Amino acid sequence: MTSKPENILTSQTPDNDWYRKRLMVAVWFIIPVFAVLLLRLFYLQIIEGDTFRKLSENNCIRLQTIDPPRGLIFDRNGILLVDNRPSYDLGLVVRDASPLDITVQNLSSILMLPENEIMELIHAKNHKHHSPYNATLIQSNIGRNTLAYLESNRYSLPGIVVDVRLRRQYVYPHLASHVLGYIGEINSGELKGEAFADYRPGDVVGKFGVERSFEVILKGQRGGRQIEVNSSGRLVNVLSTVTSVPGQNIYLSIDKSLQEKAETLLSDATGALVAMNPNTGHILALASSPTFDQNAFIDGMSQEEWDGMIKNPMRPLLNKAIQGEYPPASTYKIICAIAGLEDGVIDERTTFFCPGHLKYGNREYRCWKKGGHGTVNITDAIAESCDVFFYQTGLKLGVDRLAFYAKAFGLGSRTGIQLDGEAGGLVPTTLWKKRKTGVLWQGGETLSVAIGQGYNLVTPLQMAVVMSAIANGGFLVTPLIVNRIENADGEVVDAVQPVMRGRIPLKTKTMQLVQKGLWEVVNGNAGTARIAKINGIDISGKTGTAQVFSRKSGSVEKEDARAQHLKSHAWFVAYAPSASPQLVVSVIVEHGEHGSSAAAPIASELIETYLHTVVR
Repeated sequence: MTSKPENILTSQTPDNDWYRKRLMVAVWFIIPVFAVLLLRLFYLQIIEGDTFRKLSENNCIRLQTIDPPRGLIFDRNGILLVDNRPSYDLGLVVRDASPLDITVQNLSSILMLPENEIMELIHAKNHKHHSPYNATLIQSNIGRNTLAYLESNRYSLPGIVVDVRLRRQYVYPHLASHVLGYIGEINSGELKGEAFADYRPGDVVGKFGVERSFEVILKGQRGGRQIEVNSSGRLVNVLSTVTSVPGQNIYLSIDKSLQEKAETLLSDATGALVAMNPNTGHILALASSPTFDQNAFIDGMSQEEWDGMIKNPMRPLLNKAIQGEYPPASTYKIICAIAGLEDGVIDERTTFFCPGHLKYGNREYRCWKKGGHGTVNITDAIAESCDVFFYQTGLKLGVDRLAFYAKAFGLGSRTGIQLDGEAGGLVPTTLWKKRKTGVLWQGGETLSVAIGQGYNLVTPLQMAVVMSAIANGGFLVTPLIVNRIENADGEVVDAVQPVMRGRIPLKTKTMQLVQKGLWEVVNGNAGTARIAKINGIDISGKTGTAQVFSRKSGSVEKEDARAQHLKSHAWFVAYAPSASPQLVVSVIVEHGEHGSSAAAPIASELIETYLHTVVR
């Protein structure tokens, strides 16, 4: 009988038993290892998956913008007024700053800023318009010592970035502040506007003056670079770069030395001054007092500082030269005289007797000279500023004919100067009053309008335009604040040409009579601005005293007894030299009381400076 072969797999030989025991030991060792690996994968992918996903996203390629250098601003002679200088700005990329609270705590101790202020900056800037990979500006212009400390401690400050940016610098603080304006960070309201479609949070824009009006010219075109960063947000490699294009440079019509003189002359007053070439419209000086330091706006003001500025009763942020609206007072008598002569209600032989008042209805309308001027003609009336003469002329004309000539000289509308925010003033008419108040025009109101009171409102710039038309023979000029625009290579992009808005068709005789009267104002024996006379320079001009409140008949209150804010504004408008005018000056001193004493000396000294010093 043959025996069955033995199954070696099931045989219980000593060798098989040893191998099986070894295999079981290996299985029991491998299972825990795989269990640990599975648990670790579960922890990394599920529990900590979001954290590591963000780190992975950060370890990538980013696009970084390169801000263009903002265009520079010069005066007419090439003197630099607004520059750019390097600034070290500290920012924080929140996505890279982990743990954020520790980073903020460290920054707080370095910058000496409260932690809550830093967190407020972070929360304020990180809204839906702000990319999480863009740095939030924590502090501008940190200084070299702080920069060195930050660089040496970078690894304990994840997420911090230090950018070298060009910081705006107004070379002469306070000088021409209302012309140059200032810049500031774009706000949420501006970001929503079409004009700022290509701007981003954190960008700076012009807020006022030339900086605002010529924002498109000055801003340039942003560039960018493609960079590779690691998981800490630190730069590893620059992959490609698109160079930014600098903004274009602006050369103003302003003469720095004359601007300085104008602001010095106004330094103790609240008011405005405009100095303009009557033949081209180029503004040589435009001052508004008080001024402000444009550099204070670069990093932003505290709420307390801002409130102090906007609540200042002298209104330092108002460009009074183009935004201040005042009754023109007796400077308006130029318009009344021209209207009367052109419409034929008066001529060079017409005289009126001035006893110091005019009886109209049941009221007496007084002349500024209590004892009266006696019998005066048109040139006498202009020279001596006789109210009664112009009361009579105004009554013969009516308010609507006065308005016709006022508008012909550009009053009641903006002059077109290249600055935003210009006011248009007001030229009243019978229709205007009916629509505005629902009440008919009264004859007595025409008397007030004829001498520049009542509803009349003008800006100092508008009166400079009126005076320019008298000086240049009747041409209405457009005021220009910019001479030319150049690119960064010095090539002229735009040479701004003078703009004439047309000629006012006045009779030669009318112009001659008015010009003679204006010359007599300064040079005549009875002229109201004899104080402005300069040896060797013929000046023609007109004074004005604009009442802040209405003087009732029979009032005996003295001017110097009133509160300062109720005192009259002082006007003086002039051109020189009389025979071949090169400069027109318009000055108003708020609450200066009398044009002859407060405004005329300012204009006179500026004219002398220009003709003897500035003009070669």
